[in-house]
Amino acid sequence: MTSLISAISFLAVGTILCVAAVIAVFATVEVYYLSGSRAITEDGLRRGSYAPRWSIADSSGRLTHSPPRAHSLQVIVFSDHSLKSFPSAADGLRALAAEASPPEIVVLTRHASDIAVPVLDILGLGTVPVVTGSPALYGKYNVRVMPFVIVVDSAGRVRASSLVNHAWQIEKLWRLAQIAPELDQPRTPRLWRRRPARAGA
Repeated sequence: MTSLISAISFLAVGTILCVAAVIAVFATVEVYYLSGSRAITEDGLRRGSYAPRWSIADSSGRLTHSPPRAHSLQVIVFSDHSLKSFPSAADGLRALAAEASPPEIVVLTRHASDIAVPVLDILGLGTVPVVTGSPALYGKYNVRVMPFVIVVDSAGRVRASSLVNHAWQIEKLWRLAQIAPELDQPRTPRLWRRRPARAGA
């Protein structure tokens, strides 16, 4: 009887260890996928696709809209105070803001941050609106790494999308954004037609 109980206990422990090993393998594969270079290159939205629409009050209380309501381009920077670790990217954003016809630049944080505004001010980006986003909103943009930049036009189409660490990357994205993309994802056509007016109506 004792040997039977021992055998059952041994079998149960062995099963638990096997299940734990399988879970550990799948977790390792998932972490590798999320942090690998392939995952980074597949982040963001495809050029020509439609970006999410939102209206959120920025750090000053002013309502910020995306896509922009004016007929211009909007540069959405997915970052926070950690932008200080990428001084070259901050240089690129300052150069963009100093253009003769600058785009609307918006910093979209993943979580609420009390130090994002002061740090951006130190970096010379104090006039840039800072909007508190959420992990869910980041997910809609398919952004997992920062700093990331997505440029959208007033129609909501993505003009450019990429991870940025250097000023030259921002400059390259901005040049690409000047070229209107083909409509990769057309809006759903209307399925109804206006009925002709009846005679004598």
